[in-house]
Amino acid sequence: MKKFFYLGVLGLIFFEIANVYFIMPIPGSQEINSLQLAYLLHNQQWLFRAAFGFMILLGLNAAWKGSKFLVILSFILVAVVVYMTNYNMAADHMFYQTKNLQMLNVHDNKVDLDNLIIGVAFQNEAKAYPIQFIGYHHQVRDKIGTQPIMITYCTVCRSGRAFEPTVNGKVESFRLVGMDHYNAMFEDITTKSWWRQETGESVAGPLKGQTLKEIPSMQATLKEWLALYPQSLIMQPDSVFKSEYDSLANFETGERKGRLTRRDTSSWHDKSWIAGIQVGQSSKAYDWNKLLKERIIYDSLSHQSFVIFIAFDDKSLFAYKIDSAEHPISIRNDTLIIGSNNYDLLGRSYQDSVKSLHPLQVYQEYWHSWKSFHPGTFRDE
Repeated sequence: MKKFFYLGVLGLIFFEIANVYFIMPIPGSQEINSLQLAYLLHNQQWLFRAAFGFMILLGLNAAWKGSKFLVILSFILVAVVVYMTNYNMAADHMFYQTKNLQMLNVHDNKVDLDNLIIGVAFQNEAKAYPIQFIGYHHQVRDKIGTQPIMITYCTVCRSGRAFEPTVNGKVESFRLVGMDHYNAMFEDITTKSWWRQETGESVAGPLKGQTLKEIPSMQATLKEWLALYPQSLIMQPDSVFKSEYDSLANFETGERKGRLTRRDTSSWHDKSWIAGIQVGQSSKAYDWNKLLKERIIYDSLSHQSFVIFIAFDDKSLFAYKIDSAEHPISIRNDTLIIGSNNYDLLGRSYQDSVKSLHPLQVYQEYWHSWKSFHPGTFRDE
């Protein structure tokens, strides 16, 4: 009977390790298609624990008579593994949400103007969320106008998104549960379904196939954002997480050296930066180095013409739909020039008689992220 005890101990240890292995960036775990297995292990975790616990109890008496030392050692080993995997290695115990979200105007702001932000403008209100802060939290919950919003960021993919956190007509709460193919994964509180940060799609659980509505957002420096939205509110640092924010101080410049959040300054490697656009069912990636060199790129997807360009701070990214490229297109002093018409970085025409340009969502990401979640994407050479 003591075999049941040791099989139960080994089974419980391997289960606890597997329960985090497939959803954390442990070498080898993020390159395999293990999402459904990971969800099964996570969703049925107490069933697995009960089964292995029953085996341990069934053989405990015999194992104790055989060797008290081995039994005590086994319990210590189980306790260490359970603690490490459920606390030290659990995503929501590594990255905590701010409980003191403070949004201040430009006069009271303490955030450096050169910092990158994810900006959202809606219902005559604008708000800016520094990547240095949301990169640690992974999500920040707020409201803009009357609209609840969920600002998300995954530093391993370098992807920022804003979503309407409404599921089946109800404002939902989410927790960070781990990652899949290096992209952050959220679990909703009601159904325990898993949602991908990159796309807002539920990829496992009862709501698989549903998608959160994305809210248009922009990546820019705070200085550029405030030039466009001078009345914007700005997320301030939560003093509780000062050391965590400090650890990401060099993330947005690409100077980190770690395997997951470094930058490859050459083009089209996994950790190279790209700008990504999706129009309809088609998507395309643009080399960040080329964009910095050319400053502005004209292209079309799914019969839609557009321009993608970067401001002269080399950080703020914009894209707008245009009718055609019949006229010369250029950018000068952060003014977009199409033929004889001039536009600001929001696509607003300086001439009253000329209608403004329609913005197109554009993202800065790592190449590995974009190609993973936009299969069949085109690549601008």
